[in-house]
Amino acid sequence: MLINRNFRLLWAGQAVSLTGDTVFDTTLTLWVGTVLLAGRPYAPAAVAGLLAAAAVATLLVAPLAGVFVDRWDRRRTMLAADLVRAALIGGVAAMTFLPTGTVPTGVTVVVVYLAVFLNAAVSQFFGPARFAILGEVLAEADRARAAGIGQSTVGIAAVLGPPLAAPLLFTAGVRWALLLNAVSFLVSFALVHAVRPEPGQSPERGHRPGVWPELLAGLRMVASRGVVKALLITVVLVSLGFSALNAVNVFFLTDNLHVAGRWYGTLEMVLGIGLLSGSVLAAPMGRRFGYHRTFPLGLLAAGALLVGYSRTTQLWSALALTTALGAALAILNAAVAPLLVEAVPAEYLGRVFSAVGPVAQLANMVGMSAAGWFAGSVPRDFHVEVGGVGLGRIDLVIGCSGLLTVAAGLYALYGLRLRSSKGV
Repeated sequence: MLINRNFRLLWAGQAVSLTGDTVFDTTLTLWVGTVLLAGRPYAPAAVAGLLAAAAVATLLVAPLAGVFVDRWDRRRTMLAADLVRAALIGGVAAMTFLPTGTVPTGVTVVVVYLAVFLNAAVSQFFGPARFAILGEVLAEADRARAAGIGQSTVGIAAVLGPPLAAPLLFTAGVRWALLLNAVSFLVSFALVHAVRPEPGQSPERGHRPGVWPELLAGLRMVASRGVVKALLITVVLVSLGFSALNAVNVFFLTDNLHVAGRWYGTLEMVLGIGLLSGSVLAAPMGRRFGYHRTFPLGLLAAGALLVGYSRTTQLWSALALTTALGAALAILNAAVAPLLVEAVPAEYLGRVFSAVGPVAQLANMVGMSAAGWFAGSVPRDFHVEVGGVGLGRIDLVIGCSGLLTVAAGLYALYGLRLRSSKGV
C-alpha cells in the first residue's frame, strides 16, 4: 500500500515529525499569546514575531541550503537535522522544568524566539533532503502516488497535532508539549536511519561548480520562465494575506468569537480535516481541468472563504468555514509542484524551489509584521464603518487577507492562462 520499505520508513518519519511540529507551533502560539503575555496589548505583535522568526530563518538559509543538499548525502543530512532539532527543542523543554520565576518572562520569550529561528533554519536542510531522497527510493511511476500520500499526511498531522497541543498546554503544561516535539525528531531519526537506498540509486557527486555559480544559475532560471514569475507574484499576494491571518487568528477567537483560546487547537484541527479532504480532490481536479485552472480557482475560493470567516461571530460557522478553507488550500497547494515541474528543466528544480521559498517568507514577514503592529497598536475597541459594514481591529485584518487572496486568484487566472497558452 505504501509502495516499498524505504518509502514506508520515510512516510512514517514524516508523519511523526509533522505531528510533533504541529503540536510545537500550536503550543508556542497559545503559550506566548495567552499565557506568557496574557492581557498585554503587544501580545498580537509577539505572536506575529514568532512567525516572523521562522520566516527570517527560511529567507536567510533556504537559498544556500538547497545548493548544499544537492552536494551532501541526503540521508545523512536528514539524520543530522533530526538530532540538532531534538537537542534544540529538548533544551527549551528543560528550561520549563525550572522553578517558576527562575527565568524572567522576557528572557523566556527571547529563548522561544531563538528556538523557533534555529528550528526553522535546520528544517531548510531536512525538507529538501527528504524531497530529493524520494527520487532515490522510488521508481518514476510511483512518484505521483507518493506525492498524494505526502499531501494527505500533512492533512493528518494538522488534524492530530492541534487537539493534542491545547490539552497538553493547559492541563499538563508546556514542558510536555515541547518534549513531545523533541521525541518526534528522535523517532524520525530512527526511521530515517533504517532507510537503505539501493546501490546505484544515489546520484554521483563528482566535480561541481562553486556554490554561488549554481545559485545564480537557478536565479536566472527563475527570471527567464514566465510561469515561475507569475507564480512568484501570486505567492507574494497569498503569503501577505495568510501570514496576516496566522498572526491574529488566536485573537479572533477570544475577541470576536468570545471563546477560550484553547479552541485554537480545534480550529487548526478542522483546517487539517479540510486539507485532508481537499488532497483527495486535488489530483483528479488537476488532471481534468488543468493545474493552471485549479490553482487560481482554489485561490478565489480561499479568498472568498476568508472574507466570510472575518464576518462570522459564531464558533460553529468559523469551524465550518475553516474546514472549507483547508480544502481550497489543499487544491491550490497541490497545483504548485506540477506547474513548476512542467515549466522548469529537471536539473534546476531544486534551486527554483529554493528561490520560491524565500520570496514567500519575505512576504510572510511583511504580512505578519503589519498585522501584528496594527492589531497591537490600535485600541481593543477600535471600530470603523466601511460601506455600512462595521469592522473591528481583528476582523479588518482578516478581511484584508481575504481580499489579497482574491486579488492573487484573479491575477493567476489571467497570468497562468496567458503563460500556458504561450508554453513558457
